[in-house]
Amino acid sequence: MSKKENTKKEDIEDIEQGVVEEKIEEVVVEPTAEELLQQEKDKYLRLFAEFENYKKRTSKERVELFKTANQELMTVLLPILDDFDRGLAEIKKVKDRNVLKGMELINNKFKSILTQQGLSQIEIKQGDVFDAEIHEAITQIPAPSDKLKGKIIDIIEKGYKLGDRIIRFPKVIIGQ
Repeated sequence: MSKKENTKKEDIEDIEQGVVEEKIEEVVVEPTAEELLQQEKDKYLRLFAEFENYKKRTSKERVELFKTANQELMTVLLPILDDFDRGLAEIKKVKDRNVLKGMELINNKFKSILTQQGLSQIEIKQGDVFDAEIHEAITQIPAPSDKLKGKIIDIIEKGYKLGDRIIRFPKVIIGQ
């Protein structure tokens, strides 16, 4: 072996040894089993909380979807309910008890089914104070008495709620 080859070998050995020494110096501190367990517990708790939030959100969205689906149907049925009320008022004028009784039975059944689905009538009467958040004013007329100023004089169309949400505001005439 020549001197050059020998020095090259030694240099290569020195370099390899330096790399090995550098590798030894780069000791990675491994987390303990308790730290790993704590990290996994944190991940699990976060994932569990995220899943619980997801379940709550989707169930709330599902309930809202059912309510809005019902709302569209109820809104379409409200004019029929109004027609029933007008029809009953006219039948009462005729004084035919059998027809009146039959129409009242049908009307009561229809209203009970709608009530079971969450529909309720907004109760208002003449003389109630006008509230712009609940009532829809059609027009204002001079009040017949000072007591009726700013109050409801007549109800043109009934209002309805589906659950807690107003789906049709009552249309009223107020006194000025």
